[in-house]
Amino acid sequence: MSGTLRRATAGAPSLEKLCPGLSPGSGGGGGGFPSVRPRRLRQSPAMRRLVSEVRLNPADLVLPLFVKEDIPEARPIRSMPGVYQHSRDSLRRAAHEAVAAGVGGLMLFGVPTERDHCGTTDAVLNDSIADVIAEVGKDTVVMSDLCLDEFTDHGHCGILAADGSVDNDATLLRYAEMAVAQADAGAHVLGLSGMMDGQVGVVRAALDAAGHTNTVILAYAAKYASGFYGPFREAVESQLQGDRRTYQQDPANAAEALREVALDVAEGADIIMVKPALPYLDVLRQVADAVDVPVAAYQVSGEYAMVEAAAANGWINREQVMMETLIGARRAGADFVLTYWATEAAGYLD
Repeated sequence: MSGTLRRATAGAPSLEKLCPGLSPGSGGGGGGFPSVRPRRLRQSPAMRRLVSEVRLNPADLVLPLFVKEDIPEARPIRSMPGVYQHSRDSLRRAAHEAVAAGVGGLMLFGVPTERDHCGTTDAVLNDSIADVIAEVGKDTVVMSDLCLDEFTDHGHCGILAADGSVDNDATLLRYAEMAVAQADAGAHVLGLSGMMDGQVGVVRAALDAAGHTNTVILAYAAKYASGFYGPFREAVESQLQGDRRTYQQDPANAAEALREVALDVAEGADIIMVKPALPYLDVLRQVADAVDVPVAAYQVSGEYAMVEAAAANGWINREQVMMETLIGARRAGADFVLTYWATEAAGYLD
């Protein structure tokens, strides 16, 4: 026994005295102790770092940001503590803060003051893309949400037909217009989140025809009709009545997700997304195994809000659970994660 260990244990009760019958040699064969001890690799922070199978880096994180038209300063979102509807000025500051922390990208969402049937009130998003590109576009990847739900007076991701159903093909024409406008504003990546059939192929063709051959398409290929989107709908002031189950995926289906992913990749998607993250880690793993393009996961507003609420009540360790959920998405196969904690988590990692 080393001198250090001898001094540390001097005067301590023996194992035999503390736990009668549990002394070295009391077990079965080979002295009763295992020769294979996985715990050897967990004994110190340095050892745990050395053998870690999954590593989380600030560059693996993308920060979603909301910009609200015609407000003088940032407004807190009640159901998402620490998240804001930004003014154009506060958006620039938040972008700078995230880039300084090392996050890999920013995803922008627009919140207009007015809406219409076809979602043509998206100027706030296009203006904000240009603002952020001018501020930090050389230092990070700027992404934009390409969908109609924030801008329509009915809250759906597509244009409604006379019978109230979503008209898939009319919606694709509107997506093509939006795609070119967002690329003209400078967006590096367009996040196609509407779950319309054929959206990737139509947008790719429109971008290429307009000379935007280098603009990346991030397809929300496996986006589920989830109950975890509630706080997001507050953030974008959604006008949705009813639900989106006719175009978003059934939470019961995984094989369907793989079909959607294969179609989007065949149509030209450069990156694909699984959304939400936590309830669909099995789908995320299957998707990551099935494709040879980067895979993203979106840790959505309800996932964020659950952790924040539980932490506020003292039921969980907020920082530990925050980082554990991000590691979980990476371990399941995500190359990067969209998360409202991106800037904060990047600070911890740094």
